[in-house]
Amino acid sequence: MPQLRAACVAVRNSTVMKPLVSAVLCALLTVPAPAQSAAPLPLTVDSIMRGPGIYGYEPRAVRWSGDGRRVYFEWKVCTDPLDKDFDTYVVQRDGSGLTRLSEDDAKLAPPAAGSESKDHRLIAYSEQGDLFVYDRSTGKRRQLTKTSDVESNPQMTRDGRKVAFVRGGNLYTITLSDGLLEQLTDIRPAGAAPSAPAAGPSRGARTAASGDEPKKGTDSQETLKKEERELLEVIQHRAKKREETEARRKKENPRKPMNLGPRETASNMLLAPDESYVLVTVLERAADSKTTVVPNFVTEAGYTEDISSRTNVGDTPNKSRMAIVKVATGEVTWLDHGQKLPANPEAKPPVKESERPVTLLGPQWSEDGAKLAVAGRAGDNKDRWIFAVDTATGKLRPIFHLHDDAWVDGPGSFRMGRLPGSQTLYFQAEITGWSHLYTVNWEGGEPKALTTGKWEVESVVLSRDETRFGLVTSEESPHVRNFYWMPTSGGPKTRITSQPGDYEVTVSPDEQMLAVVHSYTNKPPELYLMENKPGAPMTRVTTSPAPEFSAFPWLDVPIVQVPARDGTPVPARLYQPKNWKKGGPAVIFVHGAGYLQNVHRWWSNYSREYMFHHLLMQRGYLVIDVDYRGSAGYGRDWRTAIYRHMGGQDLDDQVDAAHFIVKEYGVDPKRIGLYGGSYGGFITLMALFTQPDVFAAGAALRPVTDWAHYNHGYTSNILNLPQKDLEAYKRSSPIYHAAGLKGALLICHGMVDTNVHFQDTVLLVQKLIELRKENWSVAPYPVEDHGFVQPSSWADEYKRILNLFETSLKK
Repeated sequence: MPQLRAACVAVRNSTVMKPLVSAVLCALLTVPAPAQSAAPLPLTVDSIMRGPGIYGYEPRAVRWSGDGRRVYFEWKVCTDPLDKDFDTYVVQRDGSGLTRLSEDDAKLAPPAAGSESKDHRLIAYSEQGDLFVYDRSTGKRRQLTKTSDVESNPQMTRDGRKVAFVRGGNLYTITLSDGLLEQLTDIRPAGAAPSAPAAGPSRGARTAASGDEPKKGTDSQETLKKEERELLEVIQHRAKKREETEARRKKENPRKPMNLGPRETASNMLLAPDESYVLVTVLERAADSKTTVVPNFVTEAGYTEDISSRTNVGDTPNKSRMAIVKVATGEVTWLDHGQKLPANPEAKPPVKESERPVTLLGPQWSEDGAKLAVAGRAGDNKDRWIFAVDTATGKLRPIFHLHDDAWVDGPGSFRMGRLPGSQTLYFQAEITGWSHLYTVNWEGGEPKALTTGKWEVESVVLSRDETRFGLVTSEESPHVRNFYWMPTSGGPKTRITSQPGDYEVTVSPDEQMLAVVHSYTNKPPELYLMENKPGAPMTRVTTSPAPEFSAFPWLDVPIVQVPARDGTPVPARLYQPKNWKKGGPAVIFVHGAGYLQNVHRWWSNYSREYMFHHLLMQRGYLVIDVDYRGSAGYGRDWRTAIYRHMGGQDLDDQVDAAHFIVKEYGVDPKRIGLYGGSYGGFITLMALFTQPDVFAAGAALRPVTDWAHYNHGYTSNILNLPQKDLEAYKRSSPIYHAAGLKGALLICHGMVDTNVHFQDTVLLVQKLIELRKENWSVAPYPVEDHGFVQPSSWADEYKRILNLFETSLKK
């Protein structure tokens, strides 16, 4: 395949290509290589663990040009160095002329993200701390700022005349026609001195006069000041001048400052469409906040350096609240959700009624700025609201409420938007146990279901004319996703895509074309172009894998149903060797993240493991990969089945899978191993510690060993708080069950893991030492975080896993 390799290099190193050369190279890049033109990939751990160096990089940041004639995207070819930045590519609407842009040309491409004007012509965005505006009609960009300050969070105003942005903790606008800079808020951190006078302040900017009145001192100091003023004419003159200046300033600009308290910072400033209010989120760091320190041993300086990480579950969380700031006066009105924790006079000591912790997020202004809605999530994760806001008083009125005895979640669980006009909001929720799309009137009333069924809405996009939704759903099957159009009022959906797999869809400005990133079980994600019509063929733009990858006969893994002990069929992928003989060994793979789906018909997040399972099949292992209880894709009841007991039903599903492959495929029950990372590593430990007669060996990668050490956001959902539900933590944490270990255990963990800290493995190692266990080993990886990066680390880890199974499961 030397021609294809040469084409890849030519495209990567060219910035301008003549039409004929462009067409030839595009054809070479976009047509999959015939299998016979390259030798298949040799199945070795080293070859597999090249990762994207073998199966390629997924195209990302897909966007259309303003006229819809071209598609831009970020991409790397498989031969690019691991640490190389993604390049920007462009391709014509018909799929021709694939070109890699130079760095200078890439800066002129449409931005990957930003705030659009109402007519979709302008996009405001930030780049390296400065502001830019891209004009889709001309294909040109304009730089608005070039300062040492960081300008962020740009927002186009409703009339498209200005860009609002955050600088130094305050909100400003800049007028596009003349560059006028206006400060809209005067938010000051605790202890901040009055701002210095500005030379030629912009209209509306809040400045402090040079003669701002000094702060009051003690009684003796104030007495002395009064005496000095009465005694000396020069002091009287200065004081009078200051007072006149201050009075004039207040008259010209009556805006009051918003003074923050200790440990408070302002963020997420959102300007109302009519520019009369700014919605500000204020974060208050907990007074007793304590973060874990992760030591980094491999450094340029040669000294060990500390990485500040996160707090643990149960620690006092940071507080968040919202305020409406009136632009004209600086008047601050705090939002009041009104939710209370009830009093309990019989408790010892008695408990008084108090404010319930609720985090407000996802604000939505109506198009005219007259209405405001915010989402709310209870601090204990069990309630969710949509509130209508009274901007005059700050009082919040619930217009939607959802309670879950376990925890509120699901795909798009806090996705919310508004439809044209001022009366309707749309949102996703698990009201029926499945995540669906709803609308609700801004004044309240019963939500209207736009989609229904035992399937989930995965993503939502509103059409440019705001008359229909583009939806990616699992309506066809929990293992397949497709793209549909549906009127915003609900009703029949029109399915556009026809190939099984998964889709990320970007609609062209004229909505006549779609740019889709599509993948299948044995086909990594690629960029395709297609007409926006049902069943339209897809034109392939990218070919990401190396030729030897494409030449290998990767398995379209069959999906089977494992009968669980409670009668529920549990989906699983089954890798069965062609020469399978009864009495052989088996491996169960346990996916991570807990709430993640891995039994499906698209390219897996666990791509290295997918290839590793082919190597295991070649070595005579049967492999099964289970979407256990707690996995994504199967609704609310599946998700919450692990509430208050991780390592309960989710582990039962692994055990039932082991019994299933023994009964149906004749696996030797004494030769079953398992492995997985993160949550999969946790399950592996629980399996070896609590089901030692089922599993002969296991590899636990970056595992949680004690859930009291994990983060608040994830863990408190499932296990509540350790100080309030210690029983749930003890029965769910492997370190409490380590005495049950019988089989062979391998632990692998990155030492600079800022997610599941290496400390978890250190504590378990000490426990195993104290228990005098001998059949275990640990492999630390000094430069790796939670997700490994270096191919050498991946290869070392999986050679150890393979050796564990070869020595423990083979006769």
